[in-house]
Amino acid sequence: MPELLRDPVERALACAVAALSLSRGMFFAVSALYFTRGVGLSPATVGIGLTVAGGVGVLASYAGGRLSDRIGADRLQQWALAANGAALLGYALASDVVSFVLVAACVSASRGLQSTAQMTLLARWYVGPERVAVRARLRVVMNVGIGIGTLLAGLALVVDTATAYRLTVLLVGALTMLGTLPLIGLRRRVSGLAERMDSAAGPEAPRGPSPLRDRTYVTSTVLNAVLAMHFGLTSIGIPLWVADHTEAPTVVVSALLVVNTAYVALFQVRASRGTQDLRTAGRSVRRAGLLLLVACVLFAVAGHLGAAAATAVLLLAALASSAAETRGEAGSWGMAFELADPARAGAYQGLSQTGLALALMLGPAVVTTTGVDHGTPGWLALGAIFALTGTATAVLANHAAKHRSLLVDQPASATRVS
Repeated sequence: MPELLRDPVERALACAVAALSLSRGMFFAVSALYFTRGVGLSPATVGIGLTVAGGVGVLASYAGGRLSDRIGADRLQQWALAANGAALLGYALASDVVSFVLVAACVSASRGLQSTAQMTLLARWYVGPERVAVRARLRVVMNVGIGIGTLLAGLALVVDTATAYRLTVLLVGALTMLGTLPLIGLRRRVSGLAERMDSAAGPEAPRGPSPLRDRTYVTSTVLNAVLAMHFGLTSIGIPLWVADHTEAPTVVVSALLVVNTAYVALFQVRASRGTQDLRTAGRSVRRAGLLLLVACVLFAVAGHLGAAAATAVLLLAALASSAAETRGEAGSWGMAFELADPARAGAYQGLSQTGLALALMLGPAVVTTTGVDHGTPGWLALGAIFALTGTATAVLANHAAKHRSLLVDQPASATRVS
């Protein structure tokens, strides 16, 4: 990625994301076992506690937009990343339900602030196709880092003791805090960055309407959030479906996760090309919805086949869902950037990230109560929801693009008439 090497802002963000993703991959691999064996909580308690923390993260994602406009997205990202590392270290001290929920809430809140600040920084510093392209490259770094972190956590899984899991959690927190180093002094090193980040902070800064009053943006956020619930497939749906409802060996779950990671790393940047155009972004999301329908049908079919055939169909389903993921993400980024009011980039990106946070919180429950719990009818219903949502998003994008072109043409028409 030669662009990454030339651009100091993207280089700093990529280094921070690399550290964050390594720690996140390690945490994903050991967190459930640490909470149950190290802290001594029941699985139900862990689920409820993380759901409560997820709600805090949703609120923080929205607040992060307002804070980014007030204090600068670069500052907020650095501080939120440091706070996230400190909160993760706090898990090593959790000893009961109350302390666990408090730490989880802090982790979720700081993560919500950091993600919104990153999107706001991209929206303010980059323009046009650069914004989506940089976001895509950062996502590749994130996916690869999570994959490597998951492999590294295998050492703790082999040892399989509470002490090994606690040490891994400490390493997770330390790695996250190291991610702040590339961001320190960034506005001093990059000419013009401070002015861009602080453009909405002063009393003379323009104050547009709240994004909550922007019906097009709110609708786009809701639709893309519904589609983003497909992340629940990877985290919860696929493991449960493969293990409990198909003849395929359980080890296939790992293979499907590898397929997803590799596909995103190879094709995310390509899928993002052109999605700074609203119509292209809408088409990308529509294709994502249709691919998710195909994936859901294949998951349902796998439940009726023998081991070998089920494994083959599950691999095809993973490819379809991975292709949907790259296209859906690219389209949602394009719409989140292009439909936003540039004067209130933080507030708009905060709303967009709030939708994503809600999707990540509700996605596992939606996937399990449809496909996993009800089999073929549930998978078909879930696929239909994704397909209809993708189509509706494309219609909205086309309408917004047409409205924008009419606004651009109005001055010219008025000039000709006069």
